[in-house]
Amino acid sequence: QVQLVETGGGLVQTGGSLRLSCAPSAPTFNSYFMGWFRQAPGKEREFVAAIDWGGRNNYYAESVKGRFTGSRDTDKNIVYLVMNALGPEDTAVYYCAARVDTCSGSGCSRSEEWDYWGQGTQVTVSS
Repeated sequence: QVQLVETGGGLVQTGGSLRLSCAPSAPTFNSYFMGWFRQAPGKEREFVAAIDWGGRNNYYAESVKGRFTGSRDTDKNIVYLVMNALGPEDTAVYYCAARVDTCSGSGCSRSEEWDYWGQGTQVTVSS
């Protein structure tokens, strides 16, 4: 069982930035494909980013492409999501996720195919 713990959420003004962190408990962290999803009030959980094992071939939702950047530090066992140019539409609970298989492009967006989830961290962007 993999436990994921997200940190870094908070309140930020429009145009601001935040960095989310996700620390998996698994010692075999590097064997998991990592991702970020978010869920706004009254909406379904939506895909944000998928981060491959090397942290270089990542996939992003169109709504965050160019503003959000995912990465992973394999030495520290941490996955990051740097969010820039935030807007009120980015307000949501952000979840870290992990899966044992790979995905690519739109194939990463199906939440039911991810195996493990964190408890979420709230991001609120004020206008």
